Amino acid sequence: MSTVSFPFNIRPFSPNDLDAILEIQSACESTAVWSSRDYVQLADDPMGMILVACYEVCASPRVVGFSAFHRVESEAELQNIAVTPGYRRQGIAKALIEDGCRRLYTAGVRKLFLEVRVSNLPALELYRKFGFAPQARRKEYYRHPTEDALVLACRILPSDG
Repeated sequence: MSTVSFPFNIRPFSPNDLDAILEIQSACESTAVWSSRDYVQLADDPMGMILVACYEVCASPRVVGFSAFHRVESEAELQNIAVTPGYRRQGIAKALIEDGCRRLYTAGVRKLFLEVRVSNLPALELYRKFGFAPQARRKEYYRHPTEDALVLACRILPSDG
């Protein structure tokens, strides 16, 4: 269950979510830029997982965030995560990561990796709260603008609830 205290729901991706995810991606400067095909391939991969955060106050729920994971045996990577700018700092990214970790743990994953721009201080702050620690630095990993990436990792533990 998500820790967000508003009317949000975290659920698995469905093909109907693709346009909303692409819209969120284009509104978020620090998010990795993927094609629609990339998301469809990950969703179809038995080792892939995409979660969406839906705002559920109105008659038709609105996707306001997403996360994308890929696992290999006991390790996984958080490959992409974004929240619509108007919904940030409300616990949505935290809920997406928590729900993803819970699902990954159930699937046997014990360690989660990610890359993040060195300048993305809000993301670094969030990841540190989850226990992510630096593992490596990738020089000029990102483009537009060119920037180094930090490789972070954390252990996934069983949830308390």
